[in-house]
Amino acid sequence: MDSVSALREPLRKVVGDRTAKVLADHLDLHTVGDLLHHYPRRYAERGELTRLADLPLDEHVTVVARVAKAEKKTYNHGRGVRLEVQVTDGSGTLTLVFFNKAAHFHHTRLVPGSRGMFAGKVTVFNRARQLAHPDYQLLDDASGQEARDAVDAFAGKLLPLYPACKQIASWQIAQCVQTVLDSIDWTDVADPLPERLRERRALATLPEALRKVHRPATKADIAAARDRLKWDEAFVLQVALARRRAADASLPATARVPRADGLLAAFDARLPFTLTDGQRTVCAEVFADLATEHPMHRLLQGEVGSGKTLVALRAMLAVVDSGGQAALLAPTEVLAQQHHRSITEMMGDLAEAGMLGGSELGTKVVLLTGSMGAAARRAALLDLVTGEAGIVIGTHALIEDKVAFHDLGLVVVDEQHRFGVEQRDALRGKGKQPPHLLVMTATPIPRTVAMTVFGDLETSVLDQLPAGRSPVASHVVPAKDKPHFLSRAWERVREEVEGGHQAYVVCPRIGDDEDAADAEGARGAKGAKASGKEADADGPDDGERRPAPAVLEVAEQLAAGPLKGLRVEALHGRMAPDAKDDVMRRFSAGEVDVLVATTVIEVGVNVPNATVMMIMDADRFGVSQLHQLRGRVGRGSAPGLCLLVTEAPEASPARPRLEAVAATLDGFELSRVDLEQRREGDVLGQAQSGTRSSLRMLAVIDDAEVIEAAREEAGALVAEDPRLSAHPDLLTALDALVDASREGYLEKG
Repeated sequence: MDSVSALREPLRKVVGDRTAKVLADHLDLHTVGDLLHHYPRRYAERGELTRLADLPLDEHVTVVARVAKAEKKTYNHGRGVRLEVQVTDGSGTLTLVFFNKAAHFHHTRLVPGSRGMFAGKVTVFNRARQLAHPDYQLLDDASGQEARDAVDAFAGKLLPLYPACKQIASWQIAQCVQTVLDSIDWTDVADPLPERLRERRALATLPEALRKVHRPATKADIAAARDRLKWDEAFVLQVALARRRAADASLPATARVPRADGLLAAFDARLPFTLTDGQRTVCAEVFADLATEHPMHRLLQGEVGSGKTLVALRAMLAVVDSGGQAALLAPTEVLAQQHHRSITEMMGDLAEAGMLGGSELGTKVVLLTGSMGAAARRAALLDLVTGEAGIVIGTHALIEDKVAFHDLGLVVVDEQHRFGVEQRDALRGKGKQPPHLLVMTATPIPRTVAMTVFGDLETSVLDQLPAGRSPVASHVVPAKDKPHFLSRAWERVREEVEGGHQAYVVCPRIGDDEDAADAEGARGAKGAKASGKEADADGPDDGERRPAPAVLEVAEQLAAGPLKGLRVEALHGRMAPDAKDDVMRRFSAGEVDVLVATTVIEVGVNVPNATVMMIMDADRFGVSQLHQLRGRVGRGSAPGLCLLVTEAPEASPARPRLEAVAATLDGFELSRVDLEQRREGDVLGQAQSGTRSSLRMLAVIDDAEVIEAAREEAGALVAEDPRLSAHPDLLTALDALVDASREGYLEKG
């Protein structure tokens, strides 16, 4: 029997085929180890043994009493059944109540004269104290010392409550766990944490931690188990990332150093502004990485509008200077077109190599998207394979097999969270040697999240806004509670337009025949819900709530109503690419006053003259997304205004979320709020947001110290023993915790 066979044992051998099938199908639990790592979400306390005469209200208690009478009653016109059981201990009486199926089941057990222990929370109904659906254990067969021992064991016990589902209840999972705990051979359970580390950090062994987390005698047991199990998750993850960093560092790459009198120098000489201190620092970090003969793996994160695109462009120009090519991968056509337009404008004749009036130092900047015409596409592909185009900007179309490069030296990925790792890897695989990688995100990430989710990347942060950016005032507009606030909001939009400015109005859905959220952009009314409880978080399902405002309907209503006489246009992801580009060009040129759009304009869109961002049903969007949208205004010299329109009542959970967005422009602070609501996501898998998390015990915000310490320990261990040959149990744990798909993620990232 190998050292971890106990945890790899199939559950069906321990709990039976039928129960094992339910656990596998509905909770993804297949082995003994899976079940033992399915930790209690909380613990119910039975409370101290109490006489009925002394029952405290609203507290958990355990009583020993005899059943005086038990009576079934109907309610709701006979459709419901309630069992009322009156018990007494001589000092007073108490009512136990059970409903429907439970009423029928317990009626056969709680017969008058039977004696037992009953535990629950004391409440009052019709002036009588009661316990609803109490835990209990009958004592009829026990007498004397045996009964006293049973009472001592029952009262005050901590009861684990497990994440469950409709098909299997928490108490049934608890029974399965107890069966496993009683049957497992703990000598066959290996411990992945090296002994020296465990002793240095005063951590429990794994068998001890698993026993204590599922069968705690005291709250101290729970704390000790949690401390150890958090370390397991943090350490194994950080070892995986440390090994990947080490493997990346050993790969060959072409060093890319710009020429002193080349394209980058010519571009810098034409910049009409000076770089911020932050941009200079980050550019130095990026250029130092590019100059090495190992591929750069760097995450560039920063506030909305902090100038990440300029940093990325300078990196691309440095690579072109050295004879290579650079590719910028954008998540949407609108954003790819916007990047292409802004980069060619910034570069001027430096982007027109081979064209009349083009600079001798210049290069071609090519756009490649899936909807381009055949002739334009052929020309772009030819420019890439011959090396004529030094810079290509595109969408997923860049990843297709027929796209080939002359010498791909740098891949820049914009809005990394929109891409699967396989997509990123497919583009990186087009280089003769591994190209350098720069990942950009405008969603600020707390340091501990970056260390966990992007632990393989070096991180650069831009937290300084360029000169000329204006402050943005944000306000929540409670449209349902105070409809006159909404009327005033539309007046503010009109005032801004009449003052020579422009406005965005964002809606969660398109409103065409398919009536769905924008396919390109974001979590709308339905999309947000699917991606992690961000939409409609405050109550009824979409089916019970009025439909989300739609772009096409709102644009029509505004043009005929509160914004009549203004130039109102619609933009969404399912428009033809040429039509989308035309609308954006005219909006950028000031020929459109109000752009009613889906979140297709969430990132990258840069219109300095736009000063108002009005977000309809803002409660349907996540915190980070609202911050991104707000970043579209205040990009020029005039102050920006962001209006978060909501019909969510003041007492709903959505309102504090909106108030948090309105209260601060600090994206890092907002990302913490966002993370607390959504959890970390599956940090080892592709879904890097949402409620499904591979971290069962560890919370990356609360457990920052554990993560940092684990990262330090993991780095030292991997440096000393890269193959983990002296740590076979840790290697096995990596195989178990980092399953095949996640291992692929780590290998490819």
